[in-house]
Amino acid sequence: MSKINLLLGLQWGDEGKGKIVDIFTEQHDVIARFQGGPNAGHTLVFNGHKHVLHTIPSGIFHDKAMNIIGNGVVIDPSIFKKEIENLLPFNLNITEKLVISRNAHLILPTHRLIDAASEVSKGKAKIGSTLKGIGPTYMDKTGRNGLRVGDMEHPEWMEKYIALKEKHLNLLTHYNVKLDYDMQELEKAFFEGIETLKQFPFIDSVQYMHQAMAEDKKILAEGAQGTLLDIDFGTYPFVTSSNTSAAGACTGLGVPPNQIGEVFGIMKAYTTRVGSGPFPTELFDEIGEKIAQIGNEFGSTTGRKRRCGWLDLVALKYAVQLNGVTQLLMMKADVLSGIDILKVCTSYKYNGEEINHFPFSIDDDLLQPVYTELKGWHKDLSEVKEPSEFPAELMEYIQFIEKYLNVKMTYVSVGPDRKQIVKLMS
Repeated sequence: MSKINLLLGLQWGDEGKGKIVDIFTEQHDVIARFQGGPNAGHTLVFNGHKHVLHTIPSGIFHDKAMNIIGNGVVIDPSIFKKEIENLLPFNLNITEKLVISRNAHLILPTHRLIDAASEVSKGKAKIGSTLKGIGPTYMDKTGRNGLRVGDMEHPEWMEKYIALKEKHLNLLTHYNVKLDYDMQELEKAFFEGIETLKQFPFIDSVQYMHQAMAEDKKILAEGAQGTLLDIDFGTYPFVTSSNTSAAGACTGLGVPPNQIGEVFGIMKAYTTRVGSGPFPTELFDEIGEKIAQIGNEFGSTTGRKRRCGWLDLVALKYAVQLNGVTQLLMMKADVLSGIDILKVCTSYKYNGEEINHFPFSIDDDLLQPVYTELKGWHKDLSEVKEPSEFPAELMEYIQFIEKYLNVKMTYVSVGPDRKQIVKLMS
């Protein structure tokens, strides 16, 4: 029986997972999304085209790979329909390469309305929601009120939908905010999306996954967002509503922990964050602005400008420990070219005491980063094909990270295209 490899983000998301999944797809037979929803966006750039996938696994562009939307994912039918329409010009035989778990939950239009009302009502205390209805959908899931993909196959589907919609509309009256929306228009898009969903095979995903493992299929579980956004282990309450760490792959696909193989941890050469929440190494100077511009740091889902800062190795070590990372993959090394001195956070001053672990709170009033300085590099990395072509300073940066995290780095990305990546070791 084959084991399942995991690919996870180790920071606050946006690490470049889409590109890596795209590269690894050629080595795997099945690509499975296990959590999150259209609040995530995986960007793939190849053959002159930029593609952003929100719900569909990144293996959809490859001829041989089967793609699974797992039970831990939440699906917005209207967004799913748009994704499918965007892929149609590329002749991908999508209906033969994508299957959907019956246990995956559906995002209703009213989930998005509740999300918006909740965020507006918080005022300055808002958490930076993407307003995609993710949180309210997971709340209905844990509250045992949600609608699942499999419900669409049952005769009482519409009754269930109407009952949940009415419950949501009643809930909206309790928020002291005014929302402008056209329910008829929202439902039109929703039900058109439902018809698109019905064009794809619905599966009992636990049986499907275990059958694939029994047949020794090579399976890659694709995570969305990042470890520091995990509902249990992230910077709560500025987190997402699902488990973005390795444990989430087990519950989001129905596979046991002893069937996990390699854990590929994706990191950026620096740190970014979208929306609200603490960020100890955030930069507010011209270096931070330079990183943002060169790195094109704008959210693939929301378009929001990402906050940029130095690499935080304390937070990264925490993520490595949580996930049992076996291989590191560093993205966007090229973005740091041209900076004379690079700072790396190697410990925190927490309530006046220096610590080396990720604490309960990393709020600015409690914590300050302690930096180690390393020499930067000036070489343009975009044409580099072999590690022997790396500047000595970049190799020192890589080795410093490996030693601190006690994990080997196997790939370094040197540009946005899928071919701009250098393999360090076998």
